[in-house]
Amino acid sequence: MEVKIGVRQSNRELVLESDQSAEAVAALVDEAVKADNGVLTLADDKGRQVVVPIASLAYVEIAASSGRRVGFGA
Repeated sequence: MEVKIGVRQSNRELVLESDQSAEAVAALVDEAVKADNGVLTLADDKGRQVVVPIASLAYVEIAASSGRRVGFGA
């Protein structure tokens, strides 16, 4: 599952591949948003963790991961 996280005051977004389902990621985002001064913590498929304070969170995009395309015609 590919997750894109937009951070306020930043031109770049955080992109990670997660083994969790879309519903599980959405539940973690919902839980973090409801908490006072919460943080969103997600783990990628390599075991690394991404921690984003909710105050800095702009958006979270959850999409099915697609295979990387290679070449000019892809």
